[in-house]
Amino acid sequence: MSCNPKVNCTCTYTSCSRHGKCCECIAYHKRNGEVLGCLFSEAGERTYDRSVENFYNDYKNR
Repeated sequence: MSCNPKVNCTCTYTSCSRHGKCCECIAYHKRNGEVLGCLFSEAGERTYDRSVENFYNDYKNR
């Protein structure tokens, strides 16, 4: 399976080597038990806290 870079990546952590590379990003966060930044609200994503607990709180407060 090939993985094409995502053009409209919403992650604000632009210095990340995986920025815009969805397959690499998914694998990295899955390996670390984290949620992808692109699934958070804009404010939640900017916390850089990718924990499941933070995702739940972000989702609950939308």
